[in-house]
Amino acid sequence: MRTIRVRLALTYTGLFLLTAAVLLVSVNLSLHQRLRFETRPLAPQAPFPGGSPVRPAPVRPRLVEEVVTYQWEVAGVAIVVMTLVSLAVGWFFAGRMLRPVHRITATARRLSLSNLHERIALAGPRDELRELADTFDEMLARLERSVEGQRRFIATASHELRTPLAVQRAAIEIGLPDDVGPVKDKLLAANRRSERLIDALLVLAQAEHGLEAPEEVDLAEVVRLAAAELDHDDVTVTVTAGPCVVLGDRTLLHRLVTNLAGNAVRHNVPGGTAGITLAGGVLRVTNTGPHVPPERFGDLFAPFRRIGTTRTQGAGLGLSIADAIARAHGARMDARPNLGGGLELVVRFPPVS
Repeated sequence: MRTIRVRLALTYTGLFLLTAAVLLVSVNLSLHQRLRFETRPLAPQAPFPGGSPVRPAPVRPRLVEEVVTYQWEVAGVAIVVMTLVSLAVGWFFAGRMLRPVHRITATARRLSLSNLHERIALAGPRDELRELADTFDEMLARLERSVEGQRRFIATASHELRTPLAVQRAAIEIGLPDDVGPVKDKLLAANRRSERLIDALLVLAQAEHGLEAPEEVDLAEVVRLAAAELDHDDVTVTVTAGPCVVLGDRTLLHRLVTNLAGNAVRHNVPGGTAGITLAGGVLRVTNTGPHVPPERFGDLFAPFRRIGTTRTQGAGLGLSIADAIARAHGARMDARPNLGGGLELVVRFPPVS
């Protein structure tokens, strides 16, 4: 991969090599011409009065060729050495120049909604890289204010939406007489459905806004607890949970496992099976439900999307919430069909460093 550092080093080396080559070739050609001029045949000079004629020095063209050849060999060796040295020097200085860029990249990769308070705070001269880092810090400040505002809105909405529903449920249970039983049951069912929907939306919003105070969680214990609380009717559920510790929020992880297990039970066939397996930081939930068309796999994690008919229709938020919780924990969720029908949902958690 030709990174910017490689391209900069090659550019420095190319320019240096071109300049050095032009300089050495010019010097060699000038020296060659000068030696040929100095060793050209000279005409006999007139003798001094009373003396013998002066003979010119003998011309040695072989010496000229040897000197020129030696100079070209030295120039070739010098160019090779300077090329290697310029590559090393160019690589070093390219790394020094790109160090602020690496710092910006590392900060961008490390940031999430739970640590938006961090800044690059690049020091040094006010050049283009410093301007880029300052602009990135200003963007982070705006994003942090926006996220804090949304968190306050979620907390307020949680209270403002749940309180009226609780009052409504109490009024239905206490205020309506027993002779309107069917109507009372329908109102209570609608009330409970609204509470579940609002609770699911709030959990989804909380998961999409990241984790505030992650801690080490025994995921195997969470899996066993969620499986024990599962209402599986006539579906046989098997649980295999090996030791696994992840960094995250226990409540959200419990909701993740509950949603996946509940989805495996609801989207199943009478007398079917569902399996929950945890091993090596990988959570697998399988079931023997109906066949899911490949073209509908894109709708599995979309909010308010239902695929086919199920034994118990929900709001279509279960897998959306699970996927949001997984992403908030740095995990990746995948889905693939089982042979004969049903799904295998896989969540891969990152190791605890």
